[in-house]
Amino acid sequence: MVTAVQPRPRTAVALADVRLPSFRHFGPNWYATVMGTAIVANAGVALPVDVPGLRTACAAVWVLSAVLLALVLAARATHWIHHRDQARAHLVDPAIAPFYGCLSMALLAVGIGTLTVGQDIIGERAAVAAAAVLFGVGTLIGLSAAAVVPYLMVVRHLVTPGTASPVWLLPVVSPMVSASLGPLLVPHLPAGQWREAMLLGSCAMFGISLLATLVILPMVFARLVHHGPLPLALTPALFLVLGPLGQSTTAVNRLADVAPVAISAPYATGLGTFAVIYGVPVMGFALMWLALAGATVVRAAREGMPFTMTWWAFTFPVGTCVTGAEALAAHTGRAPFEWLAVGLFALLVTAWAVTGVRTLRGLFSGALLAAPGRR
Repeated sequence: MVTAVQPRPRTAVALADVRLPSFRHFGPNWYATVMGTAIVANAGVALPVDVPGLRTACAAVWVLSAVLLALVLAARATHWIHHRDQARAHLVDPAIAPFYGCLSMALLAVGIGTLTVGQDIIGERAAVAAAAVLFGVGTLIGLSAAAVVPYLMVVRHLVTPGTASPVWLLPVVSPMVSASLGPLLVPHLPAGQWREAMLLGSCAMFGISLLATLVILPMVFARLVHHGPLPLALTPALFLVLGPLGQSTTAVNRLADVAPVAISAPYATGLGTFAVIYGVPVMGFALMWLALAGATVVRAAREGMPFTMTWWAFTFPVGTCVTGAEALAAHTGRAPFEWLAVGLFALLVTAWAVTGVRTLRGLFSGALLAAPGRR
């Protein structure tokens, strides 16, 4: 008598396959791919030069960033559903928890692109509605991350002296990105209280991020001076310091752009003056830090700096400096800021292309999804 092998029930197969190993180590740092792609579109569309086909190319990149956002959100949802233990471990890991700020910035960066270039594809009405949703959700998540991650660092994370990292800036930069998107929504709001509330709320988020950055940045520089360069794999994170510098310059100039239609004349005029008085020195410091970070990265590359997801730090922070230079060029009318914006944009596109190709290679090979000890 021959006994046939009975196939496993479909439910058993489903239970056996419920854990998806490829997503176990898919952390919140993957939102950096969305941020780094969206900023290419956001920066390119506002360049103060006329390049044939540039706006069309930026629209295509915006579409790519929106698709990436959907894919990463789905992958992160899978991670939380099937690997909840690992997700909780990420929250109490001081090296990974700050990356939760990237979710907010990914949503907001795509939202900015939706208003500036996405409306060419989906229309103004749909673009405003989508940007408003992305602004609301991204801002709530960003403000939560800006409070929760530092709280965890105080009460749960084991942070030893000399371990300050530029990564600590990620959760506190999120409100600054909200402060850049909020002004773009002001003209689409009813005149009066609604516009004023959006403007003042964006100013408040500018302050939250700026003051938090002023607390963290000295610790990062002190760590470099007293303990030497960062580990090779983490060296690109030095570019993260450019994020709050470029983004704050962008935000304050955008606030000045819409201030006349939101608040009374004395305050609107003062904000316009402050935008230049603040933005020019901060952009100068950003260029100094760019030189410092660039020299350190060159040194690390000579010593064998490996490719990791930290390479995405070469994209979004540099892109914020592009948008900051563009805003200063518009407000001052000075050609040097236009040249600076074009030069930094060329650097941004190069960094995005190289990092994107290396990321795809690491993704398809499985190297970027492997356990940290096996990479």
